[in-house]
Formats: sequence, C-alpha cells, structure tokens
Amino acid sequence: MHAEVVEKDGDTELIRLWATANGAAKTWTSRRVHDPEGMSVTFRQERSQHPVGSMGGAWVVEPVSDTSCRVRLLHDFRAATDDPADLDWISEAVDRNSASELQALKASAEATGPDELITFDDTVTVDGNGKDVYDFLNEAQLWQERLPHVARVSLEEDEPGLQVLEMDTRTKDGSTHTTRSVRVCRPATAIVYKQIVLPALMTLHTGRWLIEERDGGGVSVTSRHTVRINTANIAKVLGEDATVQSAQQFVRTALSGNSLATLGLAKAYAEGIGGGRTAQ
Repeated sequence: MHAEVVEKDGDTELIRLWATANGAAKTWTSRRVHDPEGMSVTFRQERSQHPVGSMGGAWVVEPVSDTSCRVRLLHDFRAATDDPADLDWISEAVDRNSASELQALKASAEATGPDELITFDDTVTVDGNGKDVYDFLNEAQLWQERLPHVARVSLEEDEPGLQVLEMDTRTKDGSTHTTRSVRVCRPATAIVYKQIVLPALMTLHTGRWLIEERDGGGVSVTSRHTVRINTANIAKVLGEDATVQSAQQFVRTALSGNSLATLGLAKAYAEGIGGGRTAQ
C-alpha cells in the first residue's frame, strides 16, 4: 500500500511498509541490504506484527541468458505463538503476496510500451488550522453526512493511523461505484492511500492528502492522484471511439471534481471552527 525509506547508509536501508496480508492491513519495518554485483536484496524485519514472530528472506536475480533471468523470492519465518493456525495464516499471506509481487515485477520488467501512469494535483489554501483540515480528512466515517458525492461509507481502524476505507461514490449520471482503500494517516500532515477495489477504468489508483504550513499563516492542502488506465475496459466504459488519452482525461476530471469538492468542504470546516476568517 505504501513504503518509505526511514534511513539509508550505502547499500543498507531501513524501510517501513504498509501492506495487506490476507485482507488485513499491517505495517512493519525491514532492514534491507543491496548486493548489486550478486544481484540480490536480502531483508529482515526489525519490527514484525502479530501473528509474525520474525521474518526475513531475499530477492535473488539469476541470469538465464543475455535476454532473460529467473527471479526467486525467498522467505524464512516463525509465528509469534505456538498456535498452528498462526503459522498457516503467515504461510498463506506469504504465498499470496509473493505471487503478486513477482507478477508485478515481471510485468514491469517486460513492459515494452510507454508507462500510462498519470499524476495530477489539486490545491486549496485554508485560512485555518492544519489540524482541523486533517481531522476532516481523517474522520472519513463521517463523509456520508459531510460529502454529497459519498453515498455510503465504512471505516475500519484496528491500529491507530492505519485505516481500511470502503465507500460508494456517486457519479454525475446518478450511478454509484464502490471503492476500497487502505489509508496511512500522519496526524496533521498527510494521508496516503491505495485503492484495493477499483472502478472498471483503472488498474491502479494511489493518492495522498498533503497539508503544508504557509508563510504568514494558514495551510495549503493538496490532493494528489496517480492513476493507470485499464486499457482493456476503455471501449466498454467509454465507447468504441475512446482512446487512452480520453480515458485519462475522463478519470482526471472525475477524480479532480471529487477532490475539489472535498477540499472545499474541508476548507469551510477548518475556517469555521479553526480560527479562520469565519470564526473571527
């Protein structure tokens, strides 16, 4: 769902990962050592999350010919308890996620066409407190009442700052589509997310809400989206004459419209209760 480099020293780095394991949102830190000559990356979790007691492994790239290679993803692990069910849970999660990661690596390495990723921003300025903006964005369980384009919302937060958000969003024609996202929330500064249930027109959608202090007071609030179009569904969704570019513009217009609506209401909320113009 999200990854950050916490520290880096030469070929060694400490990373923090947020991911799903058997459908549950988890976070952990891993120490990784890169060996460019040996074409391997070894890793060891420094802070695991239940039911994992410890885990490590390696990515190993083995040349097969001048134009092909074999990639092996190795794991060793133990459960945090003696319950056999925990070991089965870990094995299932490792198998599922490893297959997904290897397939994604293969697809990226073998891609021959241009990358169809697009990234775009929408920003508003708020004469108010960044914490109030963050609260509005963080309290997504209230979006059904606060945002007109949200028809239904469900929020799970078993660990503070790590949310699973599912919602039905209304489109301009009155129909709704369901999305499910994992969100990593950093109080008063940022919320990053990745959709794990997507509309038909996208194969990837990640985003972030960024809250930045402004010189002279107030904050800038940015909604950033990164999207990859599902080219197989363009004709079905938009018609036979639609192109990748028109699909990108369609998605951008829809996402920016919802983002700007959310940003506008977050601005009104913060300026109303957070000491901005309305409250003065």
